[in-house]
Amino acid sequence: MSNSFSANPYFETNPVLVEVVRSGYVESIHRGSVVLYDQSGNIRTFGHPDRQTYPRSSHKPLQAVAMVRSGLDLPPHLLALVGASHEGTKEHVETAKAILATAGLDEKALDNTMSMPESPKAAYEWASAGGRADRIHHNCSGKHSGMVATCVINNWPTQGYRDPEHPLQKAILATVEDLAEEKIGATAVDGCGAPIHAISTKGLALAFRKIRLAAPGTPEAQVADAMSAYPFLVGGEGRDVTDLMIGAPGVFAKDGAEAVYGAAHLDGRAMASKLDDGALRSSGTVFAAVLKSWGYDTPEVNEWFSYPVLGGGNRVGEIRPSKEFLDWLGV
Repeated sequence: MSNSFSANPYFETNPVLVEVVRSGYVESIHRGSVVLYDQSGNIRTFGHPDRQTYPRSSHKPLQAVAMVRSGLDLPPHLLALVGASHEGTKEHVETAKAILATAGLDEKALDNTMSMPESPKAAYEWASAGGRADRIHHNCSGKHSGMVATCVINNWPTQGYRDPEHPLQKAILATVEDLAEEKIGATAVDGCGAPIHAISTKGLALAFRKIRLAAPGTPEAQVADAMSAYPFLVGGEGRDVTDLMIGAPGVFAKDGAEAVYGAAHLDGRAMASKLDDGALRSSGTVFAAVLKSWGYDTPEVNEWFSYPVLGGGNRVGEIRPSKEFLDWLGV
């Protein structure tokens, strides 16, 4: 594995995408880049989207496409979890177990990081029942369940499935480069233990557009349709990716750690974004602003477009898109 990017010019300053305002005073800003495709495939860029970065969990739809291309055949609600970063609720965990069961496996086949549920409520309930951190409650257990199931289908060893030299991971890398139409700049170990590949924000936007526009029944369309149809399984209660897909019918999206986002509409519009400082609190606001520019004016979009900053338990400010970004979007 390589730990140096072929091109990563972070000395170039990106524009401000989001402001954090408290009692009328801007106390923080978040810089980043955004790529937009229109219905005709024309591209617009804000900032420096040619930089390569790890897409983190927004990589998952690309990984899921690779698995379906390799023979993974799941009903939509199970496939949605393969592309998810879930909250570890009972529904999420049972869905992951169902993916494993299709290949005659159980959670002992998983080799991802151990974790308590991401959801505070689910974590409390699990701990109260005597539960401890395990692999099936980790937010990436759907992806890893899909990985080992794909191995079984292809008679590949399930042992060592995270190794970049494993046939599964080679198939994923080839699919990422195919969808993004660029060579990866680096490979690293993601938080869950699986390989993660560096591509540009521009390449990520193109990959999401190709996945969403693919012909019905293709591996790409199966992944996009499944994630769009089951937004709760993709994230969970209170998650921006879940709320915003509910509030923007026709859009499929995936968030990622370090404030990465990818999304695409059935009509060909697509986006990808990356905040330089990795501030997850603001990545949903970037996506909501893009959805506003696409004509969505739903409660879910409006909530994340101006997300509350609290003081003394009351709203005293907001996390909001910068004027420069809104002017560029035409909002």
